[in-house]
Amino acid sequence: MSKKVLLCEDHPINAQIALAMLEKLNASAVLAQNGEEGVKLFSDSGVGEFSAVLMDLNMPVMNGFEAAEAIRALDRNDAKTVPIIALSASDDPKDIAKALEAGMDTHILKPLDPKALAKMLCLDLQGGS
Repeated sequence: MSKKVLLCEDHPINAQIALAMLEKLNASAVLAQNGEEGVKLFSDSGVGEFSAVLMDLNMPVMNGFEAAEAIRALDRNDAKTVPIIALSASDDPKDIAKALEAGMDTHILKPLDPKALAKMLCLDLQGGS
């Protein structure tokens, strides 16, 4: 069964790359272009609909830290348990700690590495590229 991922990413090229990687990993994805849109999409989804959330940290309207906190605060069980993975070009320990404090589970660096992404989402690479 294919996993469904909520991708919160405001940069069009980064979003396009991530969506292509997810497709290659046989995962479906829904794109939110800012944190507020991501929270709404998650809130409006069925319980358990999303297997994971990929959350850019720096977005307009509502940043990734705020969006992760808002998702975790929703009154539904999956909001407490869905893996939220921080996406950032920074490996600054302060940013990583702040992401974890906001309720994210882990952090992955951009540009995204398909193998690291597959491992983090527990997906199988098809064709091994």
